[in-house]
Amino acid sequence: MRVLFATPEIDDFVQVGGLAAVSAALPRAIRPIADVRVVIPGYREVLSKAKNLAIVGRCAAYAGMPACDIGRTETADGLPVYVVIAPALYERDGSPYVDIKGTDWTDNDIRFARFSLAVAEIAEGKIDPGWRADLVHANDWQSALTPAYLAWRGSKVPTVLTIHNLAYQGLFPREALGRIGIPGSAFQIDGVEFYGKVSFLKGGLYYASHLTTVSETYAREITSPEFGCGLEGLLAKRARANELTGILNGIDNSWDPRACPELAAPFGAGEWTGKRVNADHVRKEFGLAASRGPLFGLVARLVHQKGVDLVLSAAETIVNAGGQIVVMGRGEPRFERALQAAQRRRPDSVAAAIGFDDGSARRIFAGSDFTLVPSRFEPCGLSQMYAQRFGSLPIGRRTGGLSETISDGETGYLFSEPSTESLLGAICCAFATFGHKTRLNAMRTAAMAKSYSWTQSAPAYVSLYRRARAA
Repeated sequence: MRVLFATPEIDDFVQVGGLAAVSAALPRAIRPIADVRVVIPGYREVLSKAKNLAIVGRCAAYAGMPACDIGRTETADGLPVYVVIAPALYERDGSPYVDIKGTDWTDNDIRFARFSLAVAEIAEGKIDPGWRADLVHANDWQSALTPAYLAWRGSKVPTVLTIHNLAYQGLFPREALGRIGIPGSAFQIDGVEFYGKVSFLKGGLYYASHLTTVSETYAREITSPEFGCGLEGLLAKRARANELTGILNGIDNSWDPRACPELAAPFGAGEWTGKRVNADHVRKEFGLAASRGPLFGLVARLVHQKGVDLVLSAAETIVNAGGQIVVMGRGEPRFERALQAAQRRRPDSVAAAIGFDDGSARRIFAGSDFTLVPSRFEPCGLSQMYAQRFGSLPIGRRTGGLSETISDGETGYLFSEPSTESLLGAICCAFATFGHKTRLNAMRTAAMAKSYSWTQSAPAYVSLYRRARAA
């Protein structure tokens, strides 16, 4: 089966969030049983890292969208990658989605409609001679118009759309219709219209052959008003038709503390001296005081969804009880500033690294005793999986993928309400466990024994591809 996997980010070239890790791991996991090729926008970072990029075709200008070239390259291990090359759209300072000030690019509608249409044309076999897709797997709003463009063009290529986070929908004013070539008849409730705006994600939810999301719990949650972001009616309809499936994400084999080269010392279950070496290294790396108290880590996007405000509210209690906190991530300026202020107040006990470095993040997981994951909602979450593999017990809210991957009181702790009080209840349990080394080490061992290999999830995707193709 020939599968075209469309993503706005992938670890090999550019990373903003967890989607990049999924986009790197899942196509590789299904390669043994499918001819899978990835397609990504040609951001500056992509073009600088792509080796032997060869132009294989060109997409003509359409509506208000410029023409673009399609290049083909391969990753170091041979995964084929198509690159949509449009310098005016993608080769910019800033991130794939926002400028250097953190503001959305004003032409994101054109940027990602151009990407989605290019994906459709590659899938139809109009770009790379001798290759066309049997199925397109689109991801999130940035490629969600691909199923719609295919439908509007009368194509029979089946499509799967994965919702990694329903809160990000790609909303644009009605005037975008003409710029990106959406037929006027599609601007209705059974189409792309969402409260008077154009919703890229809704277009995908309506036109895709099948929908998936990244945990079974989140698949249920998004059919309810609390988590449905205004799209629960459409999602419930797709669920009733057995066209919405939850498949838990996995993590790749590099998350092995016995072999990870980024750690200060390797360790396995029961080898707690190695974990202590990593804890001491993290304290030194981030300027914390030497301590034998618990170390709490937070590696996340610094946004409201991730419960960063809850961590800030709980920080004084953690520090006064003898704990320390190290945070790594970037996001909303208000949270970045608040974390830096907390560090200035207690530099011996609070460290805030604004930005992201993979090696440092891995050492935080390896050195911390507990990982904070207090998300208000969490479609799947990867941090709690990384933490458990590295012997750090996650403390997360009972929602989405967190409730499926954290065994409360066995491999971490769950709390129920998105409140400081509820989080502190779980943190109190963590402190109590830290004071009983036998129990702490038993929980660490149980956490490290959990498997989140993609070999468990990849077959479910392939089965779904076959089902969509047959339908």
